[in-house]
Amino acid sequence: MSEQSKQMRAVVLKSQGPAENLQPASIPVPELIPGHALLRVHATSLNPVDVKIRQGLPIVSEDPAVLHGDVAGTIEALAPDVTATHPEGLRPGDAVYGCCGGVRGSGGALAEFMLVDARLLAKMPAGFDFAQAAALPLVTITAWEALFDRGGLREPDTAAGATSADRPEANDEPGQQADKARTERILIQGGAGGVGHVAVQLARAAGFESDRLFATASTPHKQRFVAELGATPIAYENESVESYVQRCTGGAGFDLVFDTVGGESLDASFAAVKRGGRVCAIAARSTHDLSPLHSKGASLHVIFMLQPLLFDDDTGRERHGEILRAAARLATAGLLRPCIDARRFMFSQAADAHRHYENGDAVGKIVLENDL
Repeated sequence: MSEQSKQMRAVVLKSQGPAENLQPASIPVPELIPGHALLRVHATSLNPVDVKIRQGLPIVSEDPAVLHGDVAGTIEALAPDVTATHPEGLRPGDAVYGCCGGVRGSGGALAEFMLVDARLLAKMPAGFDFAQAAALPLVTITAWEALFDRGGLREPDTAAGATSADRPEANDEPGQQADKARTERILIQGGAGGVGHVAVQLARAAGFESDRLFATASTPHKQRFVAELGATPIAYENESVESYVQRCTGGAGFDLVFDTVGGESLDASFAAVKRGGRVCAIAARSTHDLSPLHSKGASLHVIFMLQPLLFDDDTGRERHGEILRAAARLATAGLLRPCIDARRFMFSQAADAHRHYENGDAVGKIVLENDL
């Protein structure tokens, strides 16, 4: 880069608090270091954790604080060691996506450039634009970890690459896998949400049909959306847990419940899981009675996908890249698509995007495109 380009435009968080604290600024371009790539950022998406960090969650990145982890862009520069070590042999100019920062220890995507650990990156799905790619990383990694890494389901069979050799079911014969997909029942709490709608698609890609795949949704519109994705919707506001467990499982309970909501929904998940079943949760920062799980001998698995970023977890970072490579193959095959809110924002409108989320007006992922 020329001396004139050592500074870049960004949206920085002046201090944790209201959306108005997201303001434009000029900050230094990050310096390239070993194992990393410098991305020219094209798009990012807004996740609930970004809002929580802005409001005060104590994992904010250092000054100047640049938020948002999800990113899609092109590689501006690569450390010399990356091309030889990255599974996709990355090169400058490649279009990539990932969830790469915006938390303590790393810069965020609301800037012209972003320095990222190359292990967190994967090439974008073929046929996707930057906005679509930016909507996928955090929600896809979260859903993948819940269903496959922690929930015990077999990963979808994607072309060339990802295997399930270290998964709990990996040694089953193909016929046994098909039997499990025909007999196990999955419940996704919040099937129309950001993580939930991706989880439904991943479960479908893993072989679960609508008679074994269920998802709660609050409104008729969201219930239709869940049905279009391939799950049987449950209008949980109009039906008790006991009623839908009886109707959908004959009273036995669900083999796997993936709770994307938390609060009362997590209590409902404990009631809905079968004896010996699994509950996976992504919103467990609350107090709950674990007696229902204890009485059933069921297990609870909490997923917090930002841990590899927060704790510099080498294995976790490599796993995130592996998941996104497999997800890109599913997306290229038409088996995974993000639902994106109709209202689009530019980076200069980051505060408006955060307010749009907080007002509850969004339907699908909120995407921001770079105009800095």
